[in-house]
Amino acid sequence: MTIDMSQHLGPRALLRFTAPAIATMIFTSIYGVVDGLFVANYAGKTALAAITLIMPFIMILGTLGFMMGSGGSELISNTRGRGEGALANRYFSMVVYVTLGGGILLAILGAMIMQPVAQLLGASGQMLELCVLYGRILMVSLPAFMLQYAFQTFASTAGRPRVGLYVTVAAGVTNMALDLLFVGVLGWGVAGAAWATVASELIGGMVPLVWFARPNSSFLRLGRPAGDLAALGRVCVNGSSEMMAVVAISVVSIVYNLQLLKFLGQDGVAAYGVVMYVSMVFTAIFEGFCMGAAPLMSYQHGAANNVEKRSLMRTSLAILGVAGMAMLLTSQLLAHPLALVFAGHDRGLMELTETALRIFAIAFLPMGVSMYGSSLFTALGNGLVSAALAAGRTLGLEVGAVLLLPALIGPTGIWSAIIVAETAAALAVGLLIMWLGPRYGLRDLQRGRRHDPRTVPA
Repeated sequence: MTIDMSQHLGPRALLRFTAPAIATMIFTSIYGVVDGLFVANYAGKTALAAITLIMPFIMILGTLGFMMGSGGSELISNTRGRGEGALANRYFSMVVYVTLGGGILLAILGAMIMQPVAQLLGASGQMLELCVLYGRILMVSLPAFMLQYAFQTFASTAGRPRVGLYVTVAAGVTNMALDLLFVGVLGWGVAGAAWATVASELIGGMVPLVWFARPNSSFLRLGRPAGDLAALGRVCVNGSSEMMAVVAISVVSIVYNLQLLKFLGQDGVAAYGVVMYVSMVFTAIFEGFCMGAAPLMSYQHGAANNVEKRSLMRTSLAILGVAGMAMLLTSQLLAHPLALVFAGHDRGLMELTETALRIFAIAFLPMGVSMYGSSLFTALGNGLVSAALAAGRTLGLEVGAVLLLPALIGPTGIWSAIIVAETAAALAVGLLIMWLGPRYGLRDLQRGRRHDPRTVPA
């Protein structure tokens, strides 16, 4: 069923609309966790450390898909909100084709420079060999990985968020089944995990490409692209915040790895890998909600419906606040069993991982607000503010904290850095909404007047 974006959405309706995107991101993160679980238990901690070390570089290469998906969604939803459906389809086609072409070029470049990059990241000996092997295999599916992320966003934009969920489930089941076969049964180690990921990404990227190219029941279909460089530039600017967020997270991961190698050695990097795998499941809820809600905000912004924009923002912040508290409680309860599952074969690594998980989890409280801020301003067409939030949250605050805190309080400071960064970023989001809210209709300065959003025409 195609969903009408012009209708008012209360908390339950908003959760129903965003649920497929949330489920998509959760399932994506779960099959990533399964990937790490097989590597940790069948290939060993050196293999897990190698994947943890090279993955930030692979993610940096894949950021084109994040930028085009997020920025393209804003442009397409805004255009549809103005009643120009045919033009929205041409913009959609342009964004998809540019993503595919750019992905092919970046995959070739990535394969060529994989070894020197791995050396710069601190890999040597067996870890270097495993980094290069894993990274080069993943370049096979890099274009499909970019399309997979972009189509997850476009599925919501097209009014068919469940399409993204179904494709992700198919890709995830493929990845988990092949992990079991390649890593668990055949013993292919890192190479097996990489080929399982390649297969899943090909399904995740190419299946929706074919679906949107054929007649379908959504708002969007691939066809003749728009040759509008100005519109493409708008996509890049507005999507730069999501791209910057992924680049920044990847750079932060590199800094974490270097600090952990310095203070805790290979075990520290392996523990960080477990923390990242586990935290992906929790942060996927925030990411999925923001991804699902953004097209709604863009549509209402295009329709100049300020009352509904305020309602969406308030409801979203309330949902994310409650979710953050629930995540903190859940992660504290599960810290020990999760550490046992991933690192039970090594007592020292297990204890280190449990400690890291308990400290890291405190950041879930403010994280939803800080992530929503970047998504909100992207949806409103202000990519510069969104990018500044994304970069400041990670490259500025978190990198600074992970470099400074260990010098003051030792290795515990490495795990605590994200708490400082997310709290400061959430406060910055609140200040920006106060400052820029009137410009975008997010604050009603006429406090004497109150409207029921359901009475406001789209």
